Amino acid sequence: MNRSSWLTVVMGSVLLSLCTQCSDYNKMLKSGDVEEKLIYAEAALDSGNCFRALPLYDELMRLTRGTERAPDIHWNRALTHDCVNDFYLSRYYFQSFAKTFPNDARVEEALFRAALCSYYLSPQSSLDQTDTRSAIDELQLFMDRYPSSALRDSSQHMVDNLRGKLELKAFENARLYHKTGNYKSATIAMAHAMEDYPGSPYQEELQYLIIDCHYQYALQSTERRKLERYNDAIQAFHTFASRFPESSKMKQAQRLHDNAVQAIAELETEPQSNTTNR
Repeated sequence: MNRSSWLTVVMGSVLLSLCTQCSDYNKMLKSGDVEEKLIYAEAALDSGNCFRALPLYDELMRLTRGTERAPDIHWNRALTHDCVNDFYLSRYYFQSFAKTFPNDARVEEALFRAALCSYYLSPQSSLDQTDTRSAIDELQLFMDRYPSSALRDSSQHMVDNLRGKLELKAFENARLYHKTGNYKSATIAMAHAMEDYPGSPYQEELQYLIIDCHYQYALQSTERRKLERYNDAIQAFHTFASRFPESSKMKQAQRLHDNAVQAIAELETEPQSNTTNR
């Protein structure tokens, strides 16, 4: 047999096998035999063929409701949605499992898996972080409920990662105000970020940027406001210097401080303008 003929035979066999499988699957979907559906659905789930398992478990949920098989079907349905990365529905069914079968030995794992789904749904820091906050709440609730759980360390690690994402989000938002020249809003956002995340790795950068914000804001201000805002920059420098005396940005911060001091000296030797507030 030549290569072309051999390929034809192989392809024909593959197509025949696929057609047979499709036919078997369609028959299974129409079958009224619960045991047969259970075996097929479990085999599909175990083999990772989860898209085939989904409609079967959807039907089995209805067919086995109130029976001793119900917990296993409910559990496997949640696993199947997790298998296809449908984390919204997977979370829903794991949470539903815990509520519906509170005495089942798998409740702890169900709640952990539900929180894990929320962790996976947390978006990158540049996007809205509502799901991130929900994931933190769920993981914290899990740890509070199961303080001795073997899954506690994993949960805490995920919480730390999620909080790091919120810290980055707060830092990026504040820095964006600074970058766009909205210095008053920037100082407020930076102060909130530093207060909300006292252990943040961005504390030093934020504290430095506050100096620059006050200084740049003073430059834009009317004469009667300059003195106050240069003084704000000087005060921010002293805070920065006391908190981060070894900072790599100390020279830049010192330059802003010295410029503010010089500007105040010049203002005090000139008559004040009567321009309106800015």
